Amino acid sequence: MNKLETIQHVRATLQSGNESIGSWMQIANSSVAEIMGQAGYDWVALDMEHGSMCVHQLPDIFRALELGGTLPLVRVAQGDSLECKQALDAGAGGIIVPMIENADEVAKAKNACCWPPAGNRGVAFSRANLYGKHFDAYKEEAQQPLFVPMIENSHAVTNLDEILEVEGVDAIMIGPYDLSASMGMTAEFEHPDFIAAMSHILNTAQQNQVPAGIHVVAPSESELSQRIAEGYRFIAYSMDAILLQQAAKIPHIESISH
Repeated sequence: MNKLETIQHVRATLQSGNESIGSWMQIANSSVAEIMGQAGYDWVALDMEHGSMCVHQLPDIFRALELGGTLPLVRVAQGDSLECKQALDAGAGGIIVPMIENADEVAKAKNACCWPPAGNRGVAFSRANLYGKHFDAYKEEAQQPLFVPMIENSHAVTNLDEILEVEGVDAIMIGPYDLSASMGMTAEFEHPDFIAAMSHILNTAQQNQVPAGIHVVAPSESELSQRIAEGYRFIAYSMDAILLQQAAKIPHIESISH
């Protein structure tokens, strides 16, 4: 696949106000990735914060996703320069950064994702440019990987306007579990204060013309449609482990007596 064209397609989709639907992976297996890559998603994010993946496993998983024309993204563990560099050098098309609290952290992470002059990520031969064979062609991609900070704590909500003003933010993504935990109401998603925080994030993002994202964890077409109707545009639909759990359940059947 032409990764730069795919990045630009996802970016153009978001900028036009349309939704980009992806999914999530926590199982470090290229066969699972090949199935996910053929499922029709725009992108699939590999979870290196809570998943079981290691850096050396990324290239094979990326290749499997790319076979289906699906853009590989990585949700890094912290968003420091080493993590961003390693994921992008391995061939990720973009980075999702967790636990952002303020604009300075967003700018620092964004700089860590881009080659100069757009950022300060180290320039080198890597798997992303086929170890130098496509070095010149990769220069453009290295200036503009997809970049999505996560809003998942009360400090980020307080500083949201400043975060959204940072140049190069393609979308934000809400992390509801961590957000609710930071508010002292872990997983109490029906609590009025949590609902108000979610609405504030979505409305503020819309006012700043930055697409807002969310994770529809349980595979539910009705919830997906609801989130799109609410205005979310960067949406992760379920994840490999949950999809497997749902499909693997033994069906309930009536016993037949003889």
